[in-house]
Amino acid sequence: MASLIFITHPEVVIDPHQPITEWPLNPIGRARMERFVELLADRDVTAIYASTERKARDGGAIVARRLGLSYATDEDLGENGRSSTGFIAPPEFWEVVREFFGRPHESIRGWERAIDAQTRIVKAVSRILREDETSGDIVIVSHGGVGCLLTAHLQTVEIGKESRPQHPGGGCFIVIDRESFMLTQDWRAIEDGFGG
Repeated sequence: MASLIFITHPEVVIDPHQPITEWPLNPIGRARMERFVELLADRDVTAIYASTERKARDGGAIVARRLGLSYATDEDLGENGRSSTGFIAPPEFWEVVREFFGRPHESIRGWERAIDAQTRIVKAVSRILREDETSGDIVIVSHGGVGCLLTAHLQTVEIGKESRPQHPGGGCFIVIDRESFMLTQDWRAIEDGFGG
């Protein structure tokens, strides 16, 4: 049974002087991805996709290099559009994120609405599943917010009511059945590996 393994990128270099889309993985994030890819090496991974944001591309490149594959990028796998505000420092950022998930039909501070981001993300993942011509596991490296919106769809719950990645640095994953597009493993930190 082939799967889609959706990974949220781990820790990044936070640099308010660089566009958020250009933040790379930091050394901890890179090391965590490199450990996780050793677990992926035991699986039949045949395709890798990443968001166009640098942190996701960094993760996709780590997976691709270890598995001897190339990876493709897809802009529609990116985080919700929030160029209206640019960088917002915590804790204010987390307050805005709570509003984003709590009022999904409203634009919070000019951000892309959660409901619109979810539609875009589900269409992108569905398109990858439909159009990818390989037969093994597909890996997608993307973002925490993207993963939450996708999970709400898979769990058929309201946005904001879905299960969520719990590691504070990101670097979590879910497993989805490639054929049925159903969740087969809920969120786990990449250190925890695959369920039995």
